[in-house]
Amino acid sequence: MNTQVDVAANESLVEAKREWEQLTLLPFAQKRPERREQFRTLGGIALERLYTPADLAEHDYLRDAGFPGQFPYARGPYPTMYRAQPWTMRQIAGFGTAVDTNARFRFLIAQGQTGISTDFDMPTLMGYDSDDERSEGEVGREGVAVDTVDDMLDLYAGIDLEQISVSMTINPTAWILLAMYLVTAEERGFDPAKLAGTIQNDIIKEYISQKEWIFPPRPAMRIVRDTIAYSARSLPRYNPVNVSGYHTREAGSTAIQEVAFTLAAGFAYVEEVLALGIPVDEFAPRLSFFFVSQIDFLEEVAKFRAARRIWARYMHERFGAGKAESMRLRFHCQTAGVSCTAREPLNNIARTAIEALAAVLGGAQSLHTNGYDEALSIPSEAAMKIALRTQQIIAEETGVGNTIDALAGSYAVESLTDEIERGCVAYFQEIEKRGGVVRAIEDNYFQMELADAAFDLHLRKERREREVVGVTKYRDDSQNPHVELHHVDEAASERQLARLAATKARRDPAAVAATLAELVRVAKSDENLMPATIEAVRARVTAGEIVNALRPVFGAYVEKPVF
Repeated sequence: MNTQVDVAANESLVEAKREWEQLTLLPFAQKRPERREQFRTLGGIALERLYTPADLAEHDYLRDAGFPGQFPYARGPYPTMYRAQPWTMRQIAGFGTAVDTNARFRFLIAQGQTGISTDFDMPTLMGYDSDDERSEGEVGREGVAVDTVDDMLDLYAGIDLEQISVSMTINPTAWILLAMYLVTAEERGFDPAKLAGTIQNDIIKEYISQKEWIFPPRPAMRIVRDTIAYSARSLPRYNPVNVSGYHTREAGSTAIQEVAFTLAAGFAYVEEVLALGIPVDEFAPRLSFFFVSQIDFLEEVAKFRAARRIWARYMHERFGAGKAESMRLRFHCQTAGVSCTAREPLNNIARTAIEALAAVLGGAQSLHTNGYDEALSIPSEAAMKIALRTQQIIAEETGVGNTIDALAGSYAVESLTDEIERGCVAYFQEIEKRGGVVRAIEDNYFQMELADAAFDLHLRKERREREVVGVTKYRDDSQNPHVELHHVDEAASERQLARLAATKARRDPAAVAATLAELVRVAKSDENLMPATIEAVRARVTAGEIVNALRPVFGAYVEKPVF
């Protein structure tokens, strides 16, 4: 069934629009000129004054939109979407010790949160133990400190891991934290087959935008490959990678770059696992994604719809995926931290609500809403409660989830969806010409593209093409209203050091040495790293000890500077 606009009707519409421009628009615009010559989305896409069916002359409904839960999944990955189950409300938390963060988790769960997201401190992210001299001043400051599986046991104490999904925002040491999580579940008697959640584990975007890495790209890709392969066969409900565009966008990319670079990373992970001989339909259903929801409402909705459509088409046509689950792009979303302002922070409540609404109308599977004090500190309990209530109001009061993909058919949204897809395909072709994702990282292609986009956005702000209410426009230089901020507990570091020392004192040194030796042996082979890592963390080997043992095997990475 072809649902393209009829050619004769389209020509008639074009002529009618031309007549409207001459007889209605121009005389009016002469008296009341438009604010500027060109309007662009936040991501830089030029916006037409008006979109009509003529802009969708090549759009075929069944080919390009279809139905929810059906290829190409533009209208949603599931047939019933939020009519059956709301998105997972997954507020992120992490500070101080595991005990401190566990208390925040319990508070949020009591307020109606339906999923847990965990932020880790910088030493944990980078593979340094809390007692390493390079960790001084950073332990528990920007996330929770986790050195051993004993910390993980404290972190999720009293929480039913078979009933609530747990996400962990961690990358270069993600496989170690996954091993700790599995040992935690084992020691508490939970069934691995019932564990749901994800580790971020997206090392590609670290080299592109977030800049947290330990090893060079190729061994780092091997680690991600091993976690995917292990999880596909041992953890049927767990997502071993959460391919992330959030950080790339926060670093200044366009919407098209966010989707293109993220999906290119996803394709690269698929290729790594396929090289092991594992069929695509065995592991692709467990790949998940993470995008930002920025303030440009229509662009964001279109971006999410385009991402689903592109992923489905490439998984089917390029990789031969047959299962619906392999072609469905499922994504977590977070409202834009970079859009939050330190000046007039209560305005961030409105920004977050608009961004959350775009995520919902774009079909997110889970959502984190930022606290209004995000630009000032780790969010306070009060800020997190309002952020969670924002999601709950959208779910319970607005009615926007009662019909599926309500903005489909909008001439503007469909046109933007098509344009974002075209832009992504052009990037995929360029990346392939450059030798693939890893080679493009090593040659700094992504980094240069991102730097150019960030500079262009900066210039647009300097030219006042992008205004920020309360900062560049309607600025009030009186003192900010007082808001209670999160307090950094300086004693948390000492408590963590004592916890680590106690674990080291009671563990078996022989088991530590033996499991580390076995991990090094496996790393030098092509065996899967996960089983040996699990044995090491079960013996209470620390994350830092594992990283230090593998550095001589995998090497260290120094980025090539870009000027």
